Amino acid sequence: MMSEITVDGKLTLKRGASSKILMKYMDPRTELLLHRTRAECDAIMVGSNTIKIDNSFLTVRLVEGKSPLRVIPSSMADIPPDSNVLGPDAPTVIAVSSRAPREKIDAIVERGARVEVCGEDRVDLPRLMHILKTGYGVSRLMIEGGPTLNWHMLHHRLVDEIRLIHLPFIVGGADTPSLVGGMHIESEDEMIRLELKDHFLCGTNLVTEYTVCYR
Repeated sequence: MMSEITVDGKLTLKRGASSKILMKYMDPRTELLLHRTRAECDAIMVGSNTIKIDNSFLTVRLVEGKSPLRVIPSSMADIPPDSNVLGPDAPTVIAVSSRAPREKIDAIVERGARVEVCGEDRVDLPRLMHILKTGYGVSRLMIEGGPTLNWHMLHHRLVDEIRLIHLPFIVGGADTPSLVGGMHIESEDEMIRLELKDHFLCGTNLVTEYTVCYR
């Protein structure tokens, strides 16, 4: 998992705002790190809501390297048909549930993306990881998700490492998206524990890397 966050742990300026607004303030050398990391991975995953807000390409630019497979979990196949991730820049897999409307699946396939049905009511993420590994040869996946996808991937113990790019800003806001959402714990025993693996300056941005320690 890789993400840029503010000092107060926020991903965006406010709810519904594109993360690209804050990414403009990353040091150019940190942006190169982001694209180098993409080039080192077999696949990159973001949630469908991130696609709706950011309309990212999720490709490797700025550095030499092949763009990874783009993976978007979208239980109801409700990503906009003109989304950039459905373009020809890199291969794309849209993971849907069996409840996804046929016409929306057909519209995605028409754009050239692959559709994988994995899950009854919503995308079964562990099953999707198995499909990606056995069907697409994915052994290293980069998650650039929002708070919902990040939570579900952590909840299913599908995240091994976290790399954070720290931006020297405070944006506040009680409902401003943070790194992980959906996590209502009752005690400290339920906390997901991390072990600091490395930290360094990349240009003017602090980067921290953690190993996720599941019990």
